[in-house]
Amino acid sequence: MTTRGPLDGVRILDLSIALTGPYAVALLADQGAEVIKVERLDLGDIARWIGVSVRGTSALFQMCNRGKRSIAVNLHTPRGQEVVQHLARDVDVVVQNFRPGVIDRLGLGYDTLRAENPDLVYVSISGFGPNGPYATKGAYDTVIQAYGGLAANQADPVSGEPRFLNQTAADKITALVGAQAITAALYARERGEGGQHVQLSMLDAVVSFLWADAAGNEVLLDADGGRASSFVANFRPFRFRDGWGIATPTSDADFSGLCQAFDVDGYDDPRVATIAERMQHQDLSRAIMDRCYAAASLLTTAEAMQRLEDRRVPCGVVLSPAELAADPHVQAIGLLVDSEHPTAGRLRQPRHPAQFPHTPARLGGPAPTLGQHTDEILAGAGLGGEVGELRREGIVA
Repeated sequence: MTTRGPLDGVRILDLSIALTGPYAVALLADQGAEVIKVERLDLGDIARWIGVSVRGTSALFQMCNRGKRSIAVNLHTPRGQEVVQHLARDVDVVVQNFRPGVIDRLGLGYDTLRAENPDLVYVSISGFGPNGPYATKGAYDTVIQAYGGLAANQADPVSGEPRFLNQTAADKITALVGAQAITAALYARERGEGGQHVQLSMLDAVVSFLWADAAGNEVLLDADGGRASSFVANFRPFRFRDGWGIATPTSDADFSGLCQAFDVDGYDDPRVATIAERMQHQDLSRAIMDRCYAAASLLTTAEAMQRLEDRRVPCGVVLSPAELAADPHVQAIGLLVDSEHPTAGRLRQPRHPAQFPHTPARLGGPAPTLGQHTDEILAGAGLGGEVGELRREGIVA
């Protein structure tokens, strides 16, 4: 087994900020890619200042920028732009998530960089894409949750009030699509297709994600509209005496097992014996499920889980991130990895989600301080002799 990751040898220039681009690139860094992160001189990436932080390092920045090297450059100067153009000559991938048009005004657009690096894979991430009436519209995560349908999908079933997820879901969905798109473009290049400009919008990513299972009536245009577009819209958690959990009775065996686990009869009624019948007799199905919820409330979480597992009903306990760390399964598989950050102290992060037995992915080292590797990066690019001058002129830090 090699100690190299599957993307060993791939070089990425990360111009992106916040979450979408940085998280996508962090996953590729775990897989062995070498990443140079370009940050603004004064504040660096805005993610450094968002959320929980310890001595200047935020959890968000650590999660999205582990394993990268940082160079601080003033991109609003011609000389700073030249420095980044120079770095872009020797990389495989450039990632940026500025609003459409901004990167070109900075002299770092695709056409400019590919002139010196024709095999470059260049990835542009934006809120609404490069075209259309919303192309230049500001697009933070909540804006895309609203436009893309996530907020409506989570709406209160009684009042209809939209609900936003308590996380930057649109950003993260886009990041996962972005990571896959980058590796797909690299694979195409390996097959002789050359470099290309990959365009990814948050709206595209979120709509694709949502419509897979939550837009049934919008996908099947000839449907009668008699069922909710989202087939999991009516699932709700079970409240036990000392906690919460979920059971998902999808198959016929699951449904009967759930009823048996909570000593609820009626599951053998022909009108609910099969999933097709349950769909035809939803009022009866709901009445039986309501009895299951009532019976479950009299049990402890451990009692309920054991009863469900004995009958092989898919189920789980509702855990917070803090509770997850103590779960025996999580501990047994090594899902969370502890390490030390030189300034922020103790870290606990999820391992890389994909396991590669022959080319293992590993979490990168601590996220860099702002400009931590400026000298090293410039020296490696043949600009070591200019570092002093560039720093005196306020071009780099």
